[in-house]
Amino acid sequence: SRNEGFASYIADNVRVGNIYINRDMIGAVVGVQPFGGQGLSGTGPKAGGPFYLHRFCTEKTISNNTAAIGGNTTLLALADD
Repeated sequence: SRNEGFASYIADNVRVGNIYINRDMIGAVVGVQPFGGQGLSGTGPKAGGPFYLHRFCTEKTISNNTAAIGGNTTLLALADD
């Protein structure tokens, strides 16, 4: 920004990992940093995007044998009907 006070205010008050003010060359590493934006926000979906968060997630399935841990066998039998 040409207004250093505004740039300082933004840098001190926004809660983000990266911020670039009036720059289209961001230096973000594709597929590593969550940057891109849609429409007039950002410079396009180069890095990040709608599925970016999935990169940091691990899917986990947990199954409990409720009958073995004292579950209600009458209710469990209803599922077989």
